[in-house]
Amino acid sequence: MQRLIFIGLIVAMVLGVVAGALVYGDPAARHVAAQTRIASFDANRDGLLSEEEFNASRSETDVTFAVADKNKNGEITPAEMTAVTTKAQTELAGYFKILSDIFLRLIKMIVAPLVLTTLTVGIAHLGGGAAVGRIGARTMAWFITASLASLGLGLVLVNLFKPGLNFPVTLETAVADVSTVSTGTFSLAEFITHVFPTSIADAMSKNEILQIVVISLFMGIGLQALGQKTARVTELMEQVAFLMLKVTGYVMAAAPFAVFGAIAYTVSLQGLGVIADYGRLVGFFFLALFILWALLITVGFIILGPRVFKLIWDVRAPGLLAFATASSEAAYPRLLEQLERHGIANRVVSFVLPLGYSFNLDGSMMYCTFAVMFIAQAVGIPLTWDQQVGMLLLLMITSKGIAGVPRASLVVISATLPAMGMKPEWIALVLAVDAFMDMGRTATNVIGNSIACAVIAKWEGLLGDPKSDTPAVEGVLGSSDGHNA
Repeated sequence: MQRLIFIGLIVAMVLGVVAGALVYGDPAARHVAAQTRIASFDANRDGLLSEEEFNASRSETDVTFAVADKNKNGEITPAEMTAVTTKAQTELAGYFKILSDIFLRLIKMIVAPLVLTTLTVGIAHLGGGAAVGRIGARTMAWFITASLASLGLGLVLVNLFKPGLNFPVTLETAVADVSTVSTGTFSLAEFITHVFPTSIADAMSKNEILQIVVISLFMGIGLQALGQKTARVTELMEQVAFLMLKVTGYVMAAAPFAVFGAIAYTVSLQGLGVIADYGRLVGFFFLALFILWALLITVGFIILGPRVFKLIWDVRAPGLLAFATASSEAAYPRLLEQLERHGIANRVVSFVLPLGYSFNLDGSMMYCTFAVMFIAQAVGIPLTWDQQVGMLLLLMITSKGIAGVPRASLVVISATLPAMGMKPEWIALVLAVDAFMDMGRTATNVIGNSIACAVIAKWEGLLGDPKSDTPAVEGVLGSSDGHNA
């Protein structure tokens, strides 16, 4: 499977560049055409197009003024005009996205029942409320420590690298659509109340993972308390979990096509050239991610020994899938399988992994630190160490309240900027390459949660040998040898 995903990724990047050339044409020629268009319809000769002037130059296949005005300042600059494509050209790139959209819809279809059944059964088999409390306490202690480490490491590295210093791209040339990002302020009270569901059906229909975790906790502890009286219910839940794992196997067969579609769409619309413009930011961020990987693996080695390297190898396919689709949900079902195949007890994986998807986003938290500091450096706003420590603590809290929110890291960043004396719309400076950096941070989240599951299992004495103790998932999906081919 990982070979097919890797091939799909490479082919998609090549085809994406070709499609991008068809969609956008030669950048220099487009810039000249934009300047000519502005000069022809710029009635007041200010080098910009107002809405009235743009509409006078607009053809039937052009996008609307609202779409072209990326910075939402009521005027279109030459840089914005260069980035404008016709509806037909945008639709051409959009055909690639159909493949990834279908795949992500199928993933959303199975994630909620998969989490509900596996977590409920896992808790029912834990062996008592004390075991649930102990594992929960160890899990949250690990998550909080890992969160502080990733945020702190990101803060140190962004101050060391200074990727925003003398950054050449301005808000006018960023031409990013800020309206796609929520800039609402974070409310801790709202987050806490939102964790608790009003109904099982509502939580399931909206794929609210934290709410499903709460439901599963109550159901699992209830089944545990009733024992033999509800043995058939527990067995039924376990059978449904196996059914969802089998369905997962069918859905994951489409993963290479989804990878192809997601990468081809991103590259064709944004092009690889944007990475060159943001080379320092992208390069230093990925270097920081590799350093974070090294730190996580080192800690894992101290606790797990050499086995940590086999763990990283075993989760390479879900990690690559997360990287290509920039979706943690897309990797969840396959990650659940691979961690069980590695020898981690189902009761630990099904408990720790859903919580990790909400509380242990190591890559995303590092990105939040990197992005806020990059913006401050780019616009020339110095932040004292006191302010930076305050920012770290603020991100520590706000990053826990965005589970299930689309483009969650951007929501956290936009909520943090005003607290640091910056405008929320300045997030436009990182939007151009957010899709590329999202790939790296999502893959890092997979690695962080995998190591967390293995460590908790080790502490609980539930880290077995898959060669002698055949995982339950093997009976449902077959041997991992054929599954990973």
